[in-house]
Amino acid sequence: MVRAVVGANWGDEGKGKITDMLGQESDIIVRFQGGANAGHTIVNDYGKFALHTLPSGVFYNHTTSIIGNGVALNIPVLFKEIKEIVDRGVPMPKILVSDRAQMVMPYHILFDEYEEERLAGKSFGSTKSGIAPFYSDKYAKIGFQVNELFDEDALREKIERVIVQKNILLEHLYHKPLLSADEIFNTMMEYREMVAPYVCDVSAFLYDAIKEDKNILLEGQLGSLKDPDHGIYPMVTSSSTLAAYGAIGAGIPPYEIKQIITVCKAYSSAVGAGAFVSEIFGEEADELRRRGGDGGEYGATTGRPRRMGWFDCVASKYGCRIQGTTDVAFTVLDVLGYLEEIPVCVGYEIDGVVTKDFPTTGKLEKAKPVLEVLPGWNCDIRGIKTYGELPENCRKYIEFVEEQIGFPITMISNGPGRNDIIYRNK
Repeated sequence: MVRAVVGANWGDEGKGKITDMLGQESDIIVRFQGGANAGHTIVNDYGKFALHTLPSGVFYNHTTSIIGNGVALNIPVLFKEIKEIVDRGVPMPKILVSDRAQMVMPYHILFDEYEEERLAGKSFGSTKSGIAPFYSDKYAKIGFQVNELFDEDALREKIERVIVQKNILLEHLYHKPLLSADEIFNTMMEYREMVAPYVCDVSAFLYDAIKEDKNILLEGQLGSLKDPDHGIYPMVTSSSTLAAYGAIGAGIPPYEIKQIITVCKAYSSAVGAGAFVSEIFGEEADELRRRGGDGGEYGATTGRPRRMGWFDCVASKYGCRIQGTTDVAFTVLDVLGYLEEIPVCVGYEIDGVVTKDFPTTGKLEKAKPVLEVLPGWNCDIRGIKTYGELPENCRKYIEFVEEQIGFPITMISNGPGRNDIIYRNK
């Protein structure tokens, strides 16, 4: 059976924990898009980890972790990450890398930095991981697939051809040092040595695994609102964050994805620029940020303080719909236990009209939140194992959100650990 774990909002919803938890009953875990520009924070028996490229199932001995063809693969970052987890006592994971995955080139990171610098105050809030330049090259058909590392003559010829274009930009647009074909070729040979033992025809491997009825988990990065087609364009990422893309980014038929678990936070947070209607500020935001997540709401990759807000029913309903949600995993609910009252955004007021439908970016930027205030439960819910044991106001909060978004909340996370989960049978 194939399942996907994806985010409903801006990313940072707690997908890492849910993937780590579901990894227990999975044979194969596949990262299908994105790069090392976002991270998943995971707390388990080995400790606390921030993963960036590795799938969140690497902590289990029985799983195979796959880097799919849809991933922006930064080879040194991947191997640094493997070394970091192994150095902390995690057994060496079984890893396969798609021969069709494309590589983040050293110059992609430079171009990302140069462009943000050039745009100054009008930048896109990039993590400067080379993601936008990488995907630009992929779709301009001047990217490099992993399999190209193994044909030296063709690789050298292509590098020389590609850097002509890059050097014109470096010289005339950015006024920066030019690239050397020899230097890039030598770096690519180092990459080949690192990745060679793991390269595989992932699509064929997964085809056989599906025939053998293996449990496969597709792991998405970021969330619906960062999708380049359906998100808050242009403040989005450069690859599709939707479960539908899981089929493409892993190389499997779309009809094989039987369950789509969409992760939703019990409040809102976002890293980076872009419209965020339910955002809160000042001391109210600081307190939620301090108490949030495990050790506070700071980006797993950047360390940037996350922007904070109340739960947004409009954005979450849309985010779940666009994912094709079968199950909602509701995370960090325990964080809200300090509040006497909990505001929830149930609509957007745009030009004097209230809507419950998520609009396009221009309208979104004019939207004001319509808030409904629910009573809090004002106690710690960590350690509770069954839905019925949760305080009444806590259950009412979950049921209110569920009714607003229109998708079943079947998992509730009430703490950072792997076992801090309540299954709720609908």
